[in-house]
Amino acid sequence: MKKVYILGLVLILMFSVSACAANPAGSEETKLEKITVVLDWVPNTNHTGLYAAKDLGYFKDEGLDVEIVSPPEDGAEVLVAANRAQFGISVQENVINAMTSDESLPIKGVATLVNHNTSGIISLKSKGIETPKDLEGKKYATWDAPIEKAMIKDIVTKDGGDFSKVEMIPSTVTDEVSALQTNVDAIWVFYGWGGIATEVAGLETNYLSFKDINPIFDYYTPIIISNDEFLKNNPETVRKFLAAAAKGYEYSINNPEAAAEILLKSAPEIDREMAMKSQEYLKGQYKAEEAVWGKFDEKRWSDFADWLYSEGIISRKLDAGEGFTNEFLGE
Repeated sequence: MKKVYILGLVLILMFSVSACAANPAGSEETKLEKITVVLDWVPNTNHTGLYAAKDLGYFKDEGLDVEIVSPPEDGAEVLVAANRAQFGISVQENVINAMTSDESLPIKGVATLVNHNTSGIISLKSKGIETPKDLEGKKYATWDAPIEKAMIKDIVTKDGGDFSKVEMIPSTVTDEVSALQTNVDAIWVFYGWGGIATEVAGLETNYLSFKDINPIFDYYTPIIISNDEFLKNNPETVRKFLAAAAKGYEYSINNPEAAAEILLKSAPEIDREMAMKSQEYLKGQYKAEEAVWGKFDEKRWSDFADWLYSEGIISRKLDAGEGFTNEFLGE
């Protein structure tokens, strides 16, 4: 009996050692590559695909442990350029500015989050602003950015209006619904969030879409960016990250309500009705008419970059395809 008992213990130990060797404690976690993604703003439905990819295990399936963090005051671009985050959320104009400034940043776009520019000018219907020319004599809330003012001037002037008659009121709008009920008549809004907020609030509005007024303004916003050095040295990691993100956005397109619930789980401060309505709107915007999520169109990118140069907003003309890449996206 004693020999049988000892033999049993030996067999148990052998199986235990074998199991530990096959799956050492914590090995699953240690194999995961740490990745940081810094947002451009507070969590919102532009980012839902990233949260879905994390929550549903798509990043983990690719061997990645992804942390999504809030941006610093100077934005995601600086963190990504300094290799303190592998990926960030930005917009085309910020990338172009960062590349062409005196102290250029080594960053580029690697995927689009939304296929078309969904921003424009919104106003209460009672203000009678139905075309850009109607901004004459009206108060527009401006954050005094050169690109913003140049775009407003472009659309007003080409509609036969006098830009000098638009009253530019310096204001940082953080609540679109409240802003439209103050002393300003019109504000810049991203419809997928701010525009939806006015719908939820029951406001009757007029909306002037930039891309519909002038195709040059169908630039990319928001986008995923990365560091040039990281892209060069870690191409497989970039492909894996974007493959998982693509699955997250495909899930959000096909399951908008469930995807909104995932976002709300990570950001419970978001109003539920806002999240649901915004997700329903954006499910048709992430890819729009494109077959593949995330791809840039070179002409659209270059047309806007050339316009920035012609307006004197950037100091040099970009080469074709400069500032973005489709290299790491799937087919």
